[in-house]
Amino acid sequence: MAFNEILDKQGLDELIKNSNDAPVILFKHSTTCPISANAHREMTKVASPVGLVVVQHSRELSREVERRTGVRHESPQAFVLRNGEVAWHASHYDITQADVEQVMSDNA
Repeated sequence: MAFNEILDKQGLDELIKNSNDAPVILFKHSTTCPISANAHREMTKVASPVGLVVVQHSRELSREVERRTGVRHESPQAFVLRNGEVAWHASHYDITQADVEQVMSDNA
């Protein structure tokens, strides 16, 4: 697994575009939150690449994710996108490797 930090709207555009070919994962992470640290550990176990938005580095980008997905901002927050749409999302302790990988295999 590899985290690919998304730093700007262009990177978000690319991730969303890639979801037209195969499902993609987006993870919004707070570096100061212990719950987010737990979710981050779970996401490190996911076999697929993970697009990462660090909320402290990219607050405006975090708001852009909310705007584009229609899902209210929370941190931590994980999404699986398919064809530019949210196929699944979870936050806080609901973010697990098993759930992410299950959704990825269901949406492949």
